[in-house]
Amino acid sequence: MDSQAVRSGMVERLRAQGGMEPAVLEAMLRVPRHLFLEPGLAAQAYLDNALPIGHGQTISKPSVVARAASVLLQALGGRPSKILEIGTGCGYQAAVLAGVAGEVYSIERIRALHELARRNLRALRLANLRLLFGDGMAGAGIGAPFDAVISAAAAEHAPAAWLEQLRPGGVLVAPLGQPQRLTAMRKLAAGRFETWSVEDARFVPLKSGIL
Repeated sequence: MDSQAVRSGMVERLRAQGGMEPAVLEAMLRVPRHLFLEPGLAAQAYLDNALPIGHGQTISKPSVVARAASVLLQALGGRPSKILEIGTGCGYQAAVLAGVAGEVYSIERIRALHELARRNLRALRLANLRLLFGDGMAGAGIGAPFDAVISAAAAEHAPAAWLEQLRPGGVLVAPLGQPQRLTAMRKLAAGRFETWSVEDARFVPLKSGIL
């Protein structure tokens, strides 16, 4: 597989959709998505598909990763210093986020996936990415407050811990509600939030506890 050529094609298709941040597309151009998939699925790595990674979880579509990360950067008006990602999965989105942020903390509740992500990411040597094992519903006390929180799992409402761990002016991007909508929330003064809907979404459900 000439991954650079097919990755470039994927990025150009994302660019044609409009509304994607150049910094996000550049990060996606650098991250080899096929390394985060089982060999039998590698040929599909640069199509706009969600694909299984085991344990009932999936790697998100490239367009979903690009849109969510772009919304974050646009809402913040620039490069975030610290991002918390809920749901590391296989590690792909964490790698993309590490290309657009000062630091990324990524938490995963399924130990087998936490270890898979660690193996997948080892070759990329991302010094600004920290992988955590724990219950993402509780956020991550280490590293807080964050400029941004981004979730790869859907909840009816944003957990209080995520909102508490945002700095004032920080932004949450997560699939919320039923039916799911990719939603952004900006933390204002006095515990208030500005909320806006981005697009329809289809994510795995957020669950509590560790496995």
